[in-house]
Amino acid sequence: MDKVRDLASQRAAVIFTRSSCYMCHTVKALFYELGASPAIHELDRNANGKEMEWALREQMGCNPAVPAVFIGGKFVGSAKDIISLHVDGSLKQMLIDARAIWF
Repeated sequence: MDKVRDLASQRAAVIFTRSSCYMCHTVKALFYELGASPAIHELDRNANGKEMEWALREQMGCNPAVPAVFIGGKFVGSAKDIISLHVDGSLKQMLIDARAIWF
């Protein structure tokens, strides 16, 4: 859990993903479209990935565990949460407030 929190706080926007996950790809593409360059941590390519995925699912309540999005060091949610925030217009403002994008 400490590793997840440490990585999540290192950049304004952080996404924990799996390389084969289509929803992870969708969320990453959305962030890039909005002008953000999030830190991407692909758990299936990380030596501690299984432990981090367990921490996301069991200790943070991410279900599914990926994608797990952090903005400004705070857990925001998974794909459905991010898409909902984008649709209602608040995702962009969250990224601006965290200084992940500038306008």
